[in-house]
Amino acid sequence: MAKRNDSLPFAVDREVPGLIVKFGNYPLHHGGVGAIRSLGRLGVPMYAITEDRYTPAAASRHLTGAFPWPTTGVEEPRRLVEGMLRIARRIGRPTVLIPTDEEAAVLIAEHQEPLAAAGFLFPRVEAQLPRRLASKQGLHELCVEHGIASPAASFPESYTDVAEFAAGATFPVVAKNREAFTRRSRPVVNGTTRIETPERLLCLARGWGERPGVILQEYLPREQAEDWIVHAYFDADSAPRAMFTGVKVRSWPPHAGMTANAYVVDNPELADLAARFIKQIGFTGVIDLDLRFDRRDGQYKLLDFNPRMGAQFRLFESESGIDVVRAMHLHLTGRPVPKGEQRAGHRYVVENIDLPALLAYRRSGYTTPHAPPRASGTELAWLAADDMKPFFTMLARFVRPGAKHLYQLWRTNRRGSSSPPTK
Repeated sequence: MAKRNDSLPFAVDREVPGLIVKFGNYPLHHGGVGAIRSLGRLGVPMYAITEDRYTPAAASRHLTGAFPWPTTGVEEPRRLVEGMLRIARRIGRPTVLIPTDEEAAVLIAEHQEPLAAAGFLFPRVEAQLPRRLASKQGLHELCVEHGIASPAASFPESYTDVAEFAAGATFPVVAKNREAFTRRSRPVVNGTTRIETPERLLCLARGWGERPGVILQEYLPREQAEDWIVHAYFDADSAPRAMFTGVKVRSWPPHAGMTANAYVVDNPELADLAARFIKQIGFTGVIDLDLRFDRRDGQYKLLDFNPRMGAQFRLFESESGIDVVRAMHLHLTGRPVPKGEQRAGHRYVVENIDLPALLAYRRSGYTTPHAPPRASGTELAWLAADDMKPFFTMLARFVRPGAKHLYQLWRTNRRGSSSPPTK
């Protein structure tokens, strides 16, 4: 049994476990490991849905039990709900759900009644709102409706629409998969894709089918932008019980992927913007927002709204020991969430992806002016003195993804050497 932390100025309900809910095959997910550690160190029993018994999450000493359940994220919702109900019967007591991907967050929101009847605890939210927020088109429409800045975007319904867009757009542009679930069942592009010319766009579009499931988005030049993140937990009145802001130093793939290195940086303007938007749309629960500050017009432009815990959430902890997962567990079990300032200057590093990201960013010359010159403290995603097995399990399973990362880096460098820099 892991030693629990009784030195913090709050007490959790140790009779209510937490369950990491994830659908899809991505065993190297440091966010799930972080959530297991965050609550497990407080003595909360932690369970997790895992791909198999040999994932880093399954290896954590803070995990009470794993439920190996290989999924793809494109199963029939009925089948996924039935699996969740079987897990509820096996745990046998009220349990807080902690989704780590959009598919899990959407499933929970759209099947609240049977999941709640089974004893699961989760923030109650308007059933269709998480799906709309996870959709690139739905998010863009909400931003327009509520006056939140976001990159200019187009949603082509045919090849003709793509051709019309190409004729008038300023390049480069960015292409993304439009909907959360189709990114796994019928992905049009491999994640966020930068497209340099109209000719290249038209070439790609010929393979997108009759109804391209993409969003074509304005490219915000990295030389004129800075990436920011907001993590928070909101109660039933859409009031923040915990709110954090930080700046992203590196991501992988570069400028478009998962956070590899980030700092906690106070940004009251950004916190107010996020809080106002959440109040306007009436969201309840944990959020992970990605925004890009555009120096050309001085606006924070919302790129992604993840209606669930973000993988890098452990970057953020208040002086009272609160992160968004702890805030949610406390709130859902009827306990007060203590207030406290965020730990400005704290750094978060994802060991397995930050090295290739560092090499790519050094080549690009990108800088983050708001990042502090030195960290006040560092949290590693995988390595923890009290929980070493997830780190070594990650290393053992990282050989193939690591080779892929290096190949992506090679391709990035090759493109960079063969084309002029974007103005």
